[in-house]
Amino acid sequence: MTADLEAESLARRVADAMRGADAATTGAGVELVEVGPGRALARLVVERRHVNGHGLCHGGYLFLLADAAFAYACNSYGTPTVAAGAEITFLRPGKLGDELRAEARVRAAAGRTGVYDVTIRVGDAVVAEFRGHSREVPSMPQPPGV
Repeated sequence: MTADLEAESLARRVADAMRGADAATTGAGVELVEVGPGRALARLVVERRHVNGHGLCHGGYLFLLADAAFAYACNSYGTPTVAAGAEITFLRPGKLGDELRAEARVRAAAGRTGVYDVTIRVGDAVVAEFRGHSREVPSMPQPPGV
């Protein structure tokens, strides 16, 4: 197996193990579409349970979707990694029935710290921009199955 295929395989195994242990995102309806070293794509179809009092997708669900893509991307290298901080900017609302897609990509990494950007879109329209700061925690156990 080439190094690229090994890295892709590791990213998938880690994501599958994380997903199996993550009741929060699976319960919310977040789906992992693809994952690879330093990147991930997750989706969420906005259902009635996701809307706020204005009939728009609640910002907490947008953050959850972005954070899930971020988590898959920053753990894709096989070292247990957690968020050290994150922020989100909402640019337009998500609406009932929208298919939201969150694409995460590593932007910079040094030592045990990383910076990841996540863009949430509906089609080509940007709904939100998220920036997450990660911290590797090698002493933390991996989810079962990795």
